[in-house]
Amino acid sequence: MHLINFSHFALFFTLFLLFSTVAAFNITTILSNYSDFGNFNGLLSRTKLADAINSRRTITVLAVDNGNLSPINGLSSDAQKRVLSLHVILDYYDAAKLQNLSKKTVILTTLYQSSGQARGKEGFLNVTDMGGDQVAFGSAVAGSSLNSNLVKSVTSQPYNISVLQVSSPIMPESVTKTNTRTSTPQPAEAPAPSKAKSAAPASDMAPAPADADSPTADTPSKSPTPNADSSASSPTMDGPTAADPPEADSHSGGESVNGGTGTSLAMVAMVLSSVWGLANMI
Repeated sequence: MHLINFSHFALFFTLFLLFSTVAAFNITTILSNYSDFGNFNGLLSRTKLADAINSRRTITVLAVDNGNLSPINGLSSDAQKRVLSLHVILDYYDAAKLQNLSKKTVILTTLYQSSGQARGKEGFLNVTDMGGDQVAFGSAVAGSSLNSNLVKSVTSQPYNISVLQVSSPIMPESVTKTNTRTSTPQPAEAPAPSKAKSAAPASDMAPAPADADSPTADTPSKSPTPNADSSASSPTMDGPTAADPPEADSHSGGESVNGGTGTSLAMVAMVLSSVWGLANMI
């Protein structure tokens, strides 16, 4: 029985510790006690950064008073959130710790870096000990100036939260531009496909007209006209082959040598036969 009660007590105590750790502070409640930071507190609530701050176990907030907040007021809501998240350091730093840095300059990580939107060193702060308890803040982006100074410690709960007042907002140009994070870069437009090679002119595509004096591939060569001096053994393209004897053509404009000789002899024989017959009759 006692063992069961002890187990219940241990569980309750553990849950109490976890709850105390998670709800260690509330930045909205803390700043509501300081009217000089009313506008800064309102911006943290509107941009939902108050919830992100309260979810952390260890944090440092660089607060800007109402009189110096006007540069942030002129930004878009997205740019306001980016700039304000630069004023939230992911570690505990009170005034005494900053004024006794082991190094003259340190680079600190901010809530903006944890958002995944920062590029390069945009999510880091350059904190430099200027000597004489003077501490300056600026963006860690190369070429940025240390344009904000530590004014005083507002409140702290070691080692969970520290609220420090700074003289002016830390606003690097690459972070304040509205289109830096809201617009998605468009892929380069693909080049238009090259037009197909234009069809060749009709004069190039159509076959050249046949020359009246030159035979084309589709037209057979003209057969040379046979004459009396040509050899019968040399046939024309359309004529008979050498194995076939030439035939006499009564309609042809010319005769072969053999054909002409045979015809002449036959006529002579007929004339002689007729003469011989007449002579016998007489």
